[in-house]
Amino acid sequence: MGEISIKITISDRIYPLKVNVEEEEIVRRAAKIINERIKEYQENYAVRDKQDLLSMAVLHYATAVLRAEQKVQQQDTSVADKVEELDSLLNGFLIK
Repeated sequence: MGEISIKITISDRIYPLKVNVEEEEIVRRAAKIINERIKEYQENYAVRDKQDLLSMAVLHYATAVLRAEQKVQQQDTSVADKVEELDSLLNGFLIK
């Protein structure tokens, strides 16, 4: 579908971006979530420096991504183990 130019605001700064049409909503939602997290940190902690707030938000989301990746990896391992177990059972059954 092509790229479009959009402007998003994060922490009171405007960023012009070129994104695929299909990704526009996701990018806008991501910016909104980031701004909400920054606002939450600003209200709950005695931090006023925008750089510190951005760093805290990035750390929060990077940690969440790593946790999700770890969970997927563990699930993949679990599925592979179960497939091996089924394969062994089927081989045992077919050999008899």
